[in-house]
This record gives sequence, C-alpha cells and structure tokens, in this order.
Amino acid sequence: MQYRRLGDAGMKVSVISMGGWINYGEGKVPADEARQIVIRAYEHGINYFDLADIYGRGEAEKQMGSVLKQFPRHTLVIATKVYWPMSDDVNDQGLSRKHIMESIDKSLMRLGTDYVDIYFCHRPDPNTPVEETARAMHDLVTQGKVLYWGTSEWSGAQIAEAVAVCEKYGLHRPKTEQPQYSMLIRERVETDVLPVTEPNGMGLVVWSPLAGGMLTGKYDEGVPEDSRFGREDWARERYLNDANANRVLRLKPIADALGITRAQLALAWILRQPGVASTITGATKAHQVDGTAAAGEISLSEDTIREIEAVLAS
Repeated sequence: MQYRRLGDAGMKVSVISMGGWINYGEGKVPADEARQIVIRAYEHGINYFDLADIYGRGEAEKQMGSVLKQFPRHTLVIATKVYWPMSDDVNDQGLSRKHIMESIDKSLMRLGTDYVDIYFCHRPDPNTPVEETARAMHDLVTQGKVLYWGTSEWSGAQIAEAVAVCEKYGLHRPKTEQPQYSMLIRERVETDVLPVTEPNGMGLVVWSPLAGGMLTGKYDEGVPEDSRFGREDWARERYLNDANANRVLRLKPIADALGITRAQLALAWILRQPGVASTITGATKAHQVDGTAAAGEISLSEDTIREIEAVLAS
C-alpha cells in the first residue's frame, strides 16, 4: 500500500481507503461480512476509514468502530462528519457551534474512541457564518477531540473563504476536502476545487471513484434488478447513459492491455492527481478488497493517461 500526506499535514493516509456510506449500518451488509471487510482492508495496509454520523443514523459508526477497536489506535486514521439532520430537533443539524460540539461527542461514543483524526463539515451551511464553524472546529482541535478538520462538497470559493477566516483569526485551517470525483464526474474538482486546495496545502479524499459501480463494467449488459442501479434511481440517473456506457466499454481494452480491471484503472487514474491524498472505496464482500487495495500500487504511464483522456473526451 502507498501512503500520501494529507495535503501539507504531517499525517499520512493510505491512497486507497475504506468508506462506510453504502454498506455499513443496520440492514446493509451482514455484520460478519462487514467485519471481515474491515479486517481485510487493514491487512492490506489500508489505514484510513471514512464514516459520517448520518450513515445509518449512527449505526455505521457503531458497526465499523466495533471492528476498528481491535487494532492499535495509532495505526488508524478515522474520519467522520457532521451536518445532516440527526433528528427532527431544529438544532440537531447544520454547522452551528451547538450542533458541532454535541455531534462530536456522540460520534466519539459510537466509534468507541477518544478522538477522530479528521472531522468533516459534510456540506456547507448557508445558515451559519463560516467564522462560527471554523472557531468550533478550531476548539475541537485544541481540545484534542479532532486532529484535523476538513470540508466535503464545498465549492472552491467556500473553501477559500474558510481558509481566509482561519488566517485572519489565527485558527486551525482545514486540511482536506472530500468531493465526488471519478472519470465520469470530474469538471468541478479539476476546475474549481483543486486550484484552491492545492495552493492552500489541503489534500483531497474523494468519494464515489467508481461512479456507483459504472466504471467496473458491471452494467455493460444492462442493469440487474438486484444491483445498486436497480435499487437506487438516483445512482442510475446520475451515471448511466449511452455516452458513459460507451466510454466504459472503450476503457476495457486499455485495462486489459495492462492486465488490470477497469475498476483498478479508474482508481489509478484518480491517483495520478498529486492533489489527491486518498480515494474512498466500498465493498460488499471481503474478497473485493483485494482488487481495490492492489490499485494503490498501480502507476499509469503518460501514454496510458493520454489513451484514457481520448476515451473520456468522446
């Protein structure tokens, strides 16, 4: 496994990480299989595990946290997030100081740890001043409950504002942004986010690198009823169209020539970006981790990248 610094921070994260969004929590992957997935990821050298309070309404934090506690804490990078409503209460949402301070304690309890390595603001909050959010995050870092804080799905302008506020008041600056990024969803990251994060020493940890499974080739022959696209209309509508299907088919000979899968090709393509620290993956079976973890060792040549870009531009 390869490791990269989180922007200009000293901490290093595995370039392939394991997320808990889709598959963890009650009614998701069976508990024993979910446990084996986390163990297999750790055995492959994956040290970064990404969660959020909203995933399964806290159940994902509980489930993954119960497995992670068997490993030495210093070998783990655990991230979680705050923003989405966790109840019907008017203050149990957003990025107010009240919600942030209350949410971190609940997340730490569910995870069974004294601190998280990264705490993300899961979306920008139009109802809370950036200074209030930044000061709350600064205080959590000072208290030792959070080591680094970051943003998720913030625009370049919103990230720049947060950095400017922190510089003005001498607060701990955000060190990471978590955007959606893949071969099929790329423009915003490359034209709006990276031009702000890289100069400010922030590393990206990106989600949905396989475009909901589209880039694996599993939908080459259509959409099986028991697949994610079959169950989730939003995922199918976001990624599945004739142009994308054609691109994914044309990526196959490129991957075949390298002796790798299209999923591995897609992950390696993301990691070509020096501004990306890690790409978050998921799994429903432990053996799937073997292939995704191996992608962290793949380096693409300039010729291969040009081939890929020609396909994606079509």
